[in-house]
Parts: sequence; structure tokens; C-alpha cells
Amino acid sequence: MRRKILLLVLILAIAFASPLSVAQAREGGELTVAIGANPESLDPARAQASPAAMVMIHIMENLFDMSPEGEIIPNLAEDYQMSEDGTEFKIFLEQGVEFHDGTYFDAEVVKFNLERMLEGISPFTFLIDRITDIEVVDTYTVILHTEEPFAPLIPNLSSHGFMAMASPAAVEEYGDEFSTNPVGTGPFKFVEWEQGERIVLERNDNYWGDNAYLDRVTFSIIPEDSSRVVQVETGEADVAMFVPPRERNRLLDNPNVNTVETSSLRSVYVGFNLTKEPLNDVRVRKAINYAINNQAIVEEVMDGAGRPSDSPVAPGTLGYAPQEVYDYQPDRARELLAEAGYEDGFEISFHHPVGRYMMDETIAQAIQSQLADVGIEANLQTLEWATYLEFLSESPENSQHDLYFLGWGNMTGDSDNGLYPLFHSSQNAPQGFDYTYMENDEVDRLLDEARLAPDVAERESLYAEAIEIIWEEAPWIFLHSEMQINAVREGVEGLLHHPREYVFVKNAYLVD
Repeated sequence: MRRKILLLVLILAIAFASPLSVAQAREGGELTVAIGANPESLDPARAQASPAAMVMIHIMENLFDMSPEGEIIPNLAEDYQMSEDGTEFKIFLEQGVEFHDGTYFDAEVVKFNLERMLEGISPFTFLIDRITDIEVVDTYTVILHTEEPFAPLIPNLSSHGFMAMASPAAVEEYGDEFSTNPVGTGPFKFVEWEQGERIVLERNDNYWGDNAYLDRVTFSIIPEDSSRVVQVETGEADVAMFVPPRERNRLLDNPNVNTVETSSLRSVYVGFNLTKEPLNDVRVRKAINYAINNQAIVEEVMDGAGRPSDSPVAPGTLGYAPQEVYDYQPDRARELLAEAGYEDGFEISFHHPVGRYMMDETIAQAIQSQLADVGIEANLQTLEWATYLEFLSESPENSQHDLYFLGWGNMTGDSDNGLYPLFHSSQNAPQGFDYTYMENDEVDRLLDEARLAPDVAERESLYAEAIEIIWEEAPWIFLHSEMQINAVREGVEGLLHHPREYVFVKNAYLVD
């Protein structure tokens, strides 16, 4: 048996090593990457989730990026300086960078893109909402002003895909259709998008950095887990993302396929709509948590490719503070349900996607079965990914969901991004990503203070307090943080498997 699994710790990424030097890499060829969900948009101001970011990072670029080791590094920005009082961020930009439409990147472009984000059309506005003014100093220098110190601003600007710089000329030309006609500065240019089928990119030969090796990249959209694996085995695809753990051992025997495993900063959960009865009762929410056997889900459904959650953010996140887990205690669950007046149980809806997260449909079925054991009838309802996000993104009074299955990948490694968009009352849908509609004044205060505190230890202490309250309020079923498992055809080299849960193909090449 050829043992090809590569295991990495949380903050490391994997790039397949080649016996050839990069200088000897063969230029040309096409690569197909099988992903599980159709992006909802390729406009960074309107996109919401990792499948969109996975594609956008090849077309558009941020001012800053995050290395696989978690270090913030320059991208379209050469460098930055922060004032002593922490309220001015002077950013120096790369020069001579050209968009795919022939226009040029400069300070006015940065101002245009950030102001567009600040208009509130993006659900990720919270990442930069403390910016009060964007000052263009000269062609390649811009200053971002805030009224108070904003500790996570530079890391937040590295948020993959969602803080990318789009061509202002193209945004003006296409309007709302820019979502399906993205134009950036990246190593690949957009060619076409067959909705629900595939997205095709071609190499940008005028790229401001080193050109990519590949001629074309196709992102093939295949929601069914096993079908993605089969396509890699048959050669229809070169890379498959989110390989189900049950397929992992079988792939070890295939000499034509390598498997890659790396941890991520994603927390997977089931959210409660706190405006709906009986989920507005914390006893019911705790009962449901006690009814779920997270350890069994990780060990049996995920074949060990995860870690039961002891915090709403994954280990490795700045501010992570472990709590006493909700152990599997079905008798305790029944007691709490009886205390809340539901000794005979109740019926509830449970919405979930398919192909978006590792074993998502199977996990939803396991949760349904475990809830039935304590008298709760959860009716599973499946929606296609983009439709699912639209369905959830309603105001509380218009919401139709009870339980919903989601995951949150922390794009910055900071609890500002891991907690604020999911638990601060200002981020309740439709403005933000909190589909629980949680409102807790103390949590709001702690998360606000943590954003402004310049001292890391103070921020960690504030997040620990917030996490303790969130854990006690139980707005989620706290499930697990998951591991990435990808499959790659033999002969594909130079891929970067990033903890942010994407595969970057800019330096990928094919070996005969």
C-alpha cells in the first residue's frame, strides 16, 4: 500500500514537492479542480462564502495576504505604517499593476473599492467598518483613518477574496452583472461561468508578478462527494476538494492519486433561530446540545477528520478559550426539555446544504436521528448552496428557518472575524451573517472593546469572557472543527493547500 497521506498541524499548508526545480517546471496545460458548491457571486463586494473566494483569489487580489503560517504579508500593498495612536494606516502600493481590462491599479482604485465595501452592500463590511476616511496622498499612497485604534484592520484587509481590488471601470461597465464578469489583477483572467457546472479561467500573460505556468484552470462544480473523488480517479478532474473521509483509505491504494490532509480554522455548527419557539428558551437549546453525540459524529461519520468543539472558534485562533463541552447526555436533554414544558418533544425544520462541508448531509441525518431519540422530530430540508444562503439571509420577522447547518472559516485567524460577524447584534441578518438573531448587550460590549484594545493579552481576555457567555447562551449546536482532505492526480505539482480552505494553483504545473 502506498502511504501518501501528508498530515500537517493547524497553521501549516502543503505544496507538493517535485523532483524538478520550479525553473524546470513545464509551462502550459490545463487543470480541473472539482469543488462542491456553486459560488453565489464573483464580486468581492457581494460574495459570502469560501467557494466564491476559492475562485476569486485567482482573478483578483487583496492589498495584503496571509501566509500558510498565519503571517500577514504584502500583496498589492508593498508595505504600511501605523501611527503611534493607532488611528492612521498609511499604505504604500505596488506600481505598474494592470487590471485584466488594461486599466491600472493605484490609490484611487483602493479608495473606490473600500468605499464600495463601506456602502454596506457587502456582508463583510464589518471587517473595515471602523474606517472613517480614506485619504489619497499620491498615486501610490493611501491613508486609512479611524476614530479609535482598530487592532484587526490590517489582518482583516487580508481576508481572502472578500477584500479584493476590482477594476472600477469594469464595475461601472457591468453594474450588477459584475458578479458574473469579474475583472481583477490576478494571475488568471475570467473566461466563462456555466452556472452550476463550471467556471473557466485562463492565464493572465500581463501579470505584474511571475506568470502562472498553466494555460487554463476549470473549477468543476460537483456537489456529490463521491462523484468528485471518482472524477479524480478517472482523470476527468485533477484535484478534488473536500474528499469524504470514508474514501481516504481507498485512495491510498491508488498509485495515480495523492491525498492531502491539513487542519483548518473552520468551525462547523447548527444554528438556532432564537426568535422562534421553542428555540428562544435556553433550556431547549442546551437540551439539544446534550442530545448530540459530537464525538461519535467525528469518529464514525468523519472517520476522525475533525475535533469536537469546545469553543465557537477553532484552536489556533487568537482569542480561542476552551469551555466545558456539552457531553452526550440524552437523559439530561430529556430533563431540560421537560423543565421547559416539552416532555413530549416537538417538531422542527432543519435546513442544510449538500457538498459544501465535509459529510454535511450525512451529519445532518445523524443529528436528525439523535434528536429523535429525545423526542424532537427534525424535518430535513436541502437547498442548493446559493439558494440556501439567500434563504437564510432574511430579517427576523421574515425568517423561515428553525435549525440550519453552517460552518465559519476564520479568514484572518483572529476572533474579531470568528465572533463579531456571528454573535454581535449589529450583524443579524440581513445586514450580516448572524442567522440566529442573537442579541446580548454584554457580548456586544466585549466584542466592541476587543476590536479597539491595542494589547493582545487584553483582547484575549475580552474574547474569553465573550466566549463564556456565548457558550452558556448556546445559540448553536457546537459541532466540530474540520480537517481538509483533498485529492490530487499524480503529475500535478506546485499546488498550495491553505488553512483558509482553498487550493491555490498559481504555481501549479504538470509533470509528464
